[in-house]
Amino acid sequence: MNTQTDLLYTEEEEALRAAVRDLLGDHCDAADVIAGTESDAPHDQRLWKALTGRTGLAGLLVPEELGGQGATHREAAVVLEELGRAVAPVPYLTSAVVATEALLAFSHAPLRSEEATPVADDLLGRLAQGTTVAALAVGLHTAPGTAFPSVRLENGALHGELTGIADAASAGLLLVPADDGGLYAVDADAVTVTPQVSLDLTRPLATVTLAAAPGRRLGPAAPAVRRALRAGAGLLASEQLGVAEWALTETVRHLKDRRQFNRPVGGFQALKHRLAQLWLEVVNLRAAARAAADALTTGEDVDVAVAVAQAYAASVAVHAAEEAVQLHGGIGMTWEHPAHLYLKRAKADSIAYGTAGAHRTALAELVDLPAP
Repeated sequence: MNTQTDLLYTEEEEALRAAVRDLLGDHCDAADVIAGTESDAPHDQRLWKALTGRTGLAGLLVPEELGGQGATHREAAVVLEELGRAVAPVPYLTSAVVATEALLAFSHAPLRSEEATPVADDLLGRLAQGTTVAALAVGLHTAPGTAFPSVRLENGALHGELTGIADAASAGLLLVPADDGGLYAVDADAVTVTPQVSLDLTRPLATVTLAAAPGRRLGPAAPAVRRALRAGAGLLASEQLGVAEWALTETVRHLKDRRQFNRPVGGFQALKHRLAQLWLEVVNLRAAARAAADALTTGEDVDVAVAVAQAYAASVAVHAAEEAVQLHGGIGMTWEHPAHLYLKRAKADSIAYGTAGAHRTALAELVDLPAP
């Protein structure tokens, strides 16, 4: 067994990064993202079509025999880094990662498991083509391996209410856990989606209400939800890395351009120290995020790698975004500058798929350390 893990980016991953960054440069201008937060649209349809139609990025984790790319979590992590760097208002994490992982638990293609169902394979093909957006109807705050609410199954129909569902307003398909222990595929037309107030307007939350909604049973909910949330938490660290890298890069650029007392502000020693400390934090976050993506790819020490990444990522992304707002001076406090988008994304991500404290507790149990 190979004990050496190479976390450096491969040539293929760097090429993927360049393609995604170019696409976002053409379709995800900061001014448009800010304007989009003031509209009723849950996400940028034009950008989503560019991501899914031209490059097939929605199907990275879907096997080739089902119409996907058959790539790994490492490639998906690169995409999420760039989406985080652009704070892109698209349901990539929720649909192309979390919902896709839940469906893969029931697919014939990867495991040929006893729980495999043709319904899952059909849905995965639709997700891979980008023609359908899916959302796992579990609150965004839910950590992997923890309890999650479910709805009632009565006379073959689903009844109940689930809150804090990310990107539900964008979804055409919802994956809903029921009290019989099953996970059901429910068309969005059969439910009522009510927007909730969300700090991060680029990833809206909603309440999903089911009143005698029909659903197709996919299989046991618990293992599929755990798998989906674990992948979401692990790859969320890459999105947080993208947020932190943008904040650091743009802050350094601004401080080089801005002058006081006839010299660049970035030359002041106190600011150099703050930026150096932030750079070290971002480098460490990159290592943790890459380790989580690699572990999800290889299947080795996944729980530990994901817990380590999420125990560290939130504080770094929030710190980087806060420094960007502060060190941009007065302009950083304005609605016109995109810094506030990154701070809101970082803050919202800090409680997504479990808080840092929850992941530290999980990590302590995994490595058999006593709680404080």
